[in-house]
Amino acid sequence: MAAAEAGGTGLTDLPGELLELILCCGVLSAADIGRVSCTCRRLREACQARGKVWRERFRLRWPSLLKYYSQTDSVNWLKEYKARHNAGLETQRIVASFSKRFFSEHVPCDGFSDIETLGCPGHFFEDELMSILNMEGRKCLTWKYYAKKILYFLRQQNILKNLKAYLERPGDQLSFLEDICLTSVQAQVDDITDKVRKALRTRNPRHPSLAPKAGEVLIVPDVEFQRQVLDAVNCVLYEQLKYKGNEMDYYNSLNSYIHQVLIRRTGIPISLSVLYLTIARQLGVRLEPVNFPSHFLLRWCQGKEGSTDIFDYMYIDAFGKGKQLTVKECEYLIGHHVTEEFYGVVTSKEVLQRMVGNLLNLGKRESTDQSYQLLRDSLDLYLAMYPDNVQHLMLQARLYFHLGIWPEKVLDILQHVQVLDPSQHGAVGYLVQHTLEHIERRKEEVGPEVKHRSDEKHKDICFSIGLVMKHKRYGYNCVIYGWDPTCMMGQEWIRNMNVHSLPHGPHQPFYNVLVEDGSCRYAAQENLEYNLEPNEIPHPDIGRYFSEFTGTHYLANAELEIRYPEDLELTCAAVQKIYSTVKE
Repeated sequence: MAAAEAGGTGLTDLPGELLELILCCGVLSAADIGRVSCTCRRLREACQARGKVWRERFRLRWPSLLKYYSQTDSVNWLKEYKARHNAGLETQRIVASFSKRFFSEHVPCDGFSDIETLGCPGHFFEDELMSILNMEGRKCLTWKYYAKKILYFLRQQNILKNLKAYLERPGDQLSFLEDICLTSVQAQVDDITDKVRKALRTRNPRHPSLAPKAGEVLIVPDVEFQRQVLDAVNCVLYEQLKYKGNEMDYYNSLNSYIHQVLIRRTGIPISLSVLYLTIARQLGVRLEPVNFPSHFLLRWCQGKEGSTDIFDYMYIDAFGKGKQLTVKECEYLIGHHVTEEFYGVVTSKEVLQRMVGNLLNLGKRESTDQSYQLLRDSLDLYLAMYPDNVQHLMLQARLYFHLGIWPEKVLDILQHVQVLDPSQHGAVGYLVQHTLEHIERRKEEVGPEVKHRSDEKHKDICFSIGLVMKHKRYGYNCVIYGWDPTCMMGQEWIRNMNVHSLPHGPHQPFYNVLVEDGSCRYAAQENLEYNLEPNEIPHPDIGRYFSEFTGTHYLANAELEIRYPEDLELTCAAVQKIYSTVKE
């Protein structure tokens, strides 16, 4: 105003484009824009809700969200900005509440009920979760821990939703990667397909796969042309990109996930076959999946299309670098004779069912993860396909019962089982009784046990929560997240771990530690020593107990600090003493 009175040029006298450029600069905050728009009509018009200024403000704050808007749509950017801002605050509130609510147990399935009733777009919520996960590495560990769990839940729910929609579609409308993979996966498959085209072009520049017509479904009818495609696929996949069957770690669950197969370039027969088949079909070669026992295969027709004669096909082993097998060689592969029915083609739904079945079997084998996450997830997928399978419904009920989560859901499952199969009444009755007892015990639970270092019974405790330690005997690095004045494990554990062979046996302090290999252990005090070169402990549960890594030790989060209220001061004192000694 003063500039205008002095005869100079004020902000409102500037051309519209220059005014917008100034208002769109990253220096101004959303609050600044709001205040500016209240000063006069000219600036209010420049900062209109659907204009460039608020769009740019939205873009600068949340660039990854612009993909959800069309360039041609008239968007109220001010309204979207407020909605995303409020969604962020609500997300932070929910994440912060999780530590207090679920510190003492695994997050139950019904623990996510707040999320399902949010009044904001799901992508706003997910974007805020990703913002939390991308915070500075050593801080906000507890927020990151629960943000990751919530994000995992949301994506699992989305997979189940897509899976159910996929299974409801007619078989002729299904592809092997559509709807069950990420966009990035399809992009990587397309990139491999382009590499195969280049390899094919060097061998045969006139190959029909290289010049498909727009909108045409590519089909290469000639067997020799098909062979050239498959040779190029083998060259790119196995020679150039070094894909291979994972013989050394066959039962690793990562082998069953297509995106992990693409990252690690290794897998099992069925996952490599899906990748191989998809690439071949994009180049006009129709391969078909074969649910061969113990070793998934693809078949390639050499005779009349649709032939029912198993000898009219070659069988491709994607696990074996694309090797082409005869019927007899297929039997050599698994070591025994099989009937003709096992050479028949299966549908994409049946392929998916076998993949989920593989994950389910792996989940049953793996018991190292205390939450049995793989078994829980694969059961969800399996029951989405077979919702009335009594055997797996009972497995799900037993699993939830064992983990002590969601007892109300256990009762619902058992009621459904009883309706489906009354002969299960014995097992159902047993679980119902014990689940009801669990619900009653939960109602009677008191607050967490609080351990004071000043208590006489804790006088022998030498170490405190958050210290990074080294095991004297086994050499692993770990961080303390709990302690007991003496060994609190049962006699069987004490005997199995040979605790009595220690000089102080079980009558010494024992510590709960998170180990760098991802395990949780219970270590005797005489076996631990200070780690003079502490590093972060890459344990998946680190955020459940700690809020920050300072560079020398971990800071307990609010919930752990309630249980060990005097440890923080002792940890800081111990660290100071350790490093002053080291410097000397």
